[in-house]
Amino acid sequence: MWMPKERRLVGDYGAGQALSDDQYRLTEPLIPSAKPGERPRSTDLRWLLNALFYVVRTGCQWRHLPPPPAFPPWPTVYRYFRAFLEADVWETLRHHLVVMLREQEGRYPTPSAAILDTQTVKTTEKGVREASTRPRRSRATNAISPSTPRASCSASSSTPPTFRMPTAPERC
Repeated sequence: MWMPKERRLVGDYGAGQALSDDQYRLTEPLIPSAKPGERPRSTDLRWLLNALFYVVRTGCQWRHLPPPPAFPPWPTVYRYFRAFLEADVWETLRHHLVVMLREQEGRYPTPSAAILDTQTVKTTEKGVREASTRPRRSRATNAISPSTPRASCSASSSTPPTFRMPTAPERC
């Protein structure tokens, strides 16, 4: 059984899943506050972020979030997630954290080079191999042997064929 002393070390749900004080101090200024004229927030943003990261980490459904007091109610967590998504909070948070990490490592804040994978960048141009490959014949063409001579009877190719009762073989 978890004792309070051990729970404090690993967080409330699993090993190291709860945000530490330092982690929360980094993310807190990047979370938008309530807009002027709106009702002030009654949800603790730290527990809200813990709930959001819990869903992302575990892949559980919104309705299967551990109930209060562990996390805020799931509809609240989902509503904040959607609002943060629309306000680009996640992209802003990721960008600032990447810039901080690069600066801590003594590198420039923005990368100086980029690598593009040719599988992800599609183009309409065809390569040399496809352009030089002969087109395949249709199945109908392949079914007729080139050694079989075509019938060349006196009937014109512009007149439609007529049905006749089979008789003796005709010679052309």
